[in-house]
Amino acid sequence: MSQRAIDLRVNPADEKIGTKGLSVRFLATGEESNGSVAIFELVVLGSERLPAPAHSHDHYEETIYGLEGVLTWTVDGRQIEVGPGQALCIPRGAVHRFDNNTNVDTKALCVITPAEIGPDYFREAFAVLNAAAGGPPDKVKMMEIMRRHGLTPAPPPV
Repeated sequence: MSQRAIDLRVNPADEKIGTKGLSVRFLATGEESNGSVAIFELVVLGSERLPAPAHSHDHYEETIYGLEGVLTWTVDGRQIEVGPGQALCIPRGAVHRFDNNTNVDTKALCVITPAEIGPDYFREAFAVLNAAAGGPPDKVKMMEIMRRHGLTPAPPPV
């Protein structure tokens, strides 16, 4: 009888990926979960807005669990505040974004099922944001990265 060796680790990706006012740190990736789940910690400093466009994803759900502070999520045009101990499941296909409308830093746990997105998306997206040096990011590059990683950018609001 053969046993498969399993490499179990705590916090498999201790890398903090970010830009000014926004960072993620993966706690579990698809590689560690056989593709079933990706979990990352999201930190958004006070008064920071999501620098990328609103988007949807057709291949996974995203569940947000508030740890510290309050993030305002806009899901299909409806604003929903998520604070400590509260959870929000964003279904496949729902257009969404988030903003920190307070001056208090926030922290949330994001759970992606199945694990269709991982650290590579954030590395690439934050590289574009960081290259903008505080100015508007290259929209063409950002949209290409989003689409390649399974996110569908929403058209600008009318």
